[in-house]
Amino acid sequence: MTDFGPGFFFGAATSAYQIEGAPAEDGKEESIWDVFCRVPGAIVNGEDGSVAVDHYHRYREDVALMRDLGLSTYRFSVSWPRVLNGDVVNEKGMDFYSRLVDELLANDITPWLTLYHWDLPAALPGGWTNRDTAKRFVDYATAMHERLGDRVRIWTTLNEPWCSSFLSYAGGHHAPGQTDPVAAIQAAHHLLLAHGWTIKALRELDPGASLGITLNFTPAIAASDSPADVDVARRLDGTNNRYFIEPITKGAYPADVLADLAPIWPTDLVADGDLADIAAPIDILGVNYYTTNLVAAPGPGAEPPSGPNPNISAPEAVTVSRGLPVTAMDWDIDPDGFRQLLVRLHNEYTGPAGVGLVITENGAAFDDVADADGFVDDTADRLAYLKSHLQAVHQAMAEGADIRGYLAWSLLDNFEWAFGYAKRFGIVRVDDELRRIPKASALWFADVARTGRFED
Repeated sequence: MTDFGPGFFFGAATSAYQIEGAPAEDGKEESIWDVFCRVPGAIVNGEDGSVAVDHYHRYREDVALMRDLGLSTYRFSVSWPRVLNGDVVNEKGMDFYSRLVDELLANDITPWLTLYHWDLPAALPGGWTNRDTAKRFVDYATAMHERLGDRVRIWTTLNEPWCSSFLSYAGGHHAPGQTDPVAAIQAAHHLLLAHGWTIKALRELDPGASLGITLNFTPAIAASDSPADVDVARRLDGTNNRYFIEPITKGAYPADVLADLAPIWPTDLVADGDLADIAAPIDILGVNYYTTNLVAAPGPGAEPPSGPNPNISAPEAVTVSRGLPVTAMDWDIDPDGFRQLLVRLHNEYTGPAGVGLVITENGAAFDDVADADGFVDDTADRLAYLKSHLQAVHQAMAEGADIRGYLAWSLLDNFEWAFGYAKRFGIVRVDDELRRIPKASALWFADVARTGRFED
């Protein structure tokens, strides 16, 4: 029996663009994802989030579903261009999130608000390459707090800034689709500035609020003990993992990463005081984990990966198969890598500062097959994935990691960014008619959420 004991909470997570739809309704302005989805070839099958799963109109149904599944916490994101048009508050957009929060509270579900899950207002010049965007983000955050701070007590600044910098400005895979490593470095720093400045602003406004950030971590393991493989793994760990956590918890970029990126690092990027601001104390570190990669340098005569690459410090890195089971994303299923990551984060970063860890995303896409009634029996894949990763969380806690909750990704099948609707992460199936049908994994997870334990 795996038993998490009292105080540990369970819930699920989503993001605005992936579920809301209504891209131009009630005064909403365009986001960079509205624009990116119109680029030919950017999204599988030319799909977009114009309908998504229509959460904007079905939020009451979705909250009732969370209640029925026994979820105590719901992590959602706000669409910045839905609530602000430039510097002007869009009251109808604000009203939507106010109604959502009230509905959650009426159903005894704790609202966990993420301010940024990638849908930047398209009108902002330069996007995250512009330092002014970080200043505008603080204005947006304080406007949200003014409206919802009396009811929302948990605030996350950013979701996965690695994705909204390196994957978006160097890899070109996400909006705005740029392929410039220097722009990615600028975006990453300005995202971190937006985080730090917002933490300071919200702390002043609301000292009792729980404040934090969510980072995605992809551990990199060297395929051999050869110096070339070890160095590739170090460089990937630097930009994928340490690049964000170390400025936040230690007030400095990793020295080896700065050395790796020195040839392209903008000399005027970091102003006096920036790193101190980025290191503003947080209460919670959100951890998103999906996989661990075995990596190697290319062998003699091998062709390194070509084309735009988010791994700007190690573009030649090769991912090596370990023969493990994989998800529909072709990601290795490695729960022990999760355990090791959580222990490392606690020991090296959050534990010394008394910062708690919460799993803010963990889950898997599989090629679901629905029966005649639309039900998906995912016992052998998604349910097994969630179970093994929850066991890993429990094991990390037994090793001393301060982990306080687990939010499954995702509540609903939804728009999976550049993959369109082809990849399904939901514990609840959404069919072509937008019916919500809990999968076997949802029914199992509901029992875990209600009891805090499960049979091994």
